[in-house]
Amino acid sequence: QVQLVESGGGLVQPGGSLRLSCAVSGSGLRLFAARWYRQAPGKQRELVAGITNGGVTNYKDSVKGRFTISRDNAKNTMYLQMNMLQPEDTAVYYCNVFGQFNVPSYWGQGTQVTVST
Repeated sequence: QVQLVESGGGLVQPGGSLRLSCAVSGSGLRLFAARWYRQAPGKQRELVAGITNGGVTNYKDSVKGRFTISRDNAKNTMYLQMNMLQPEDTAVYYCNVFGQFNVPSYWGQGTQVTVST
């Protein structure tokens, strides 16, 4: 059974930084591509960033230059470094790993990020 556990969320002031981690167990992270999603209250879940098995990354336009997705296959962990955080980044952040054609697909439980004074 593949399990994903996120950590690193919290409350931060505008302009601050957080680093989210997603630890994968039950299988090797190297087998999957990976993504970070977020869902703000009353809004649909949206894709924030993705990284392929080979390390190619892509980002939602509004986080480009501020967020960095990375992976450490040896540690079975993926990361989302978030800098220059803004109130509109407030959401529950979820990690997702998936195989070819999104099969299989596994999700973490989510971690809350709140950007506020």
